Amino acid sequence: MATTKTITDRPIRVAIIGLGFGAEFIPIYQKHPGADMHAICRRNPAGLDECGDRFKITKRYTSYEELLADPEVDAVHINSPIPDHAPQSIAALKAGKHVACTVPMGTSVDECRRIVEAQRESGTVYMMMETVVYSREYLFVKELYDKGELGRLQFLRGSHQQDMDGWPDYWPGLPPMWYATHCVSPCLAILGKHAEAVSCYGSGRIREELIPQYGSPFAVETATFSIRDSDVSAEVTRSLFDTARQYRESFDAYGSKKSFEWQQVEDEEPVIHTKSTEANPVPEPEIPKRVKVPDFAHLLPEPIQAFTTRGVYGGEGDEHLSFTQGAGHGGSHPHLAHAFLMAIKGERPALPDAETSANWTMVGLCAHESAQKGGQQVKIPTF
Repeated sequence: MATTKTITDRPIRVAIIGLGFGAEFIPIYQKHPGADMHAICRRNPAGLDECGDRFKITKRYTSYEELLADPEVDAVHINSPIPDHAPQSIAALKAGKHVACTVPMGTSVDECRRIVEAQRESGTVYMMMETVVYSREYLFVKELYDKGELGRLQFLRGSHQQDMDGWPDYWPGLPPMWYATHCVSPCLAILGKHAEAVSCYGSGRIREELIPQYGSPFAVETATFSIRDSDVSAEVTRSLFDTARQYRESFDAYGSKKSFEWQQVEDEEPVIHTKSTEANPVPEPEIPKRVKVPDFAHLLPEPIQAFTTRGVYGGEGDEHLSFTQGAGHGGSHPHLAHAFLMAIKGERPALPDAETSANWTMVGLCAHESAQKGGQQVKIPTF
């Protein structure tokens, strides 16, 4: 069902649920001309009041159910722990709220299916808040592709490696591919298509005490997936524990004319490779060139443009760990908030919408299933 419950005549009243990473978005909504940063929700009253006092937000909830019963709340932006994503998204959609939810959509195929069905029934927006497809690096590659500078896309690769030791208690032992949307999404978004089938192998072994929570021993999982209605395939690699690597979310796009490779380490610049041809001979040493990726703040309303290049708090040491480890998530946060609001206004489709969010999430879920089956190919469901 197409979204029908648009809001065009007033600012959209947004409530944020989860105020760790979620607090990164509060000043963005406060400054966005189309939003009313209306309410916040956190289970812990002291943490709720600390955040509310800091950002001068008067409407505060410790009960998510009470927030959903508030008729003044138009949209919820969910930043709660992973196990809560699907139940809270479904409850909000059934309450007639527009939903933005941090990744992943859910932790099972059934949860993804239920969210898609709830969105269709509600007619409201569901958007998974995937950072990479709004990062400046991805926007740069997408612009090159749309202009024809890459030529025909031949292969896509993503990786997301991160040390999650010390994170909250639902993280230890999490199967790597259950949290794979950061490397899956750019491979699919650039083509505007969905994944069809996946094969994945697990590698290595995490510490024995980490294994029982999810029954997953793998330190690294690497998957290859086919893309529906395309001759292009993609490969993604994911690690969370016991693998030495600086934080890296990366995306490589190999084209017939030019290829883009993400930087290896933070503070480097990515590389463009240009194919040497008879008409345009390029000496071998000059095929690769470092390139400065531009910022894309010009795509945003002026009041939130500054948030592409700095944290929302403005002070050193205030940012959430996922923000500092991820080099600011490529300036994606204001783009995400703006895209969500514009979808609610009906000015553009949600990207990713419910069906696409499910596909991006299920690539990882089905990849882990494949790894448990020794690399057996798994078809990705459609709803």
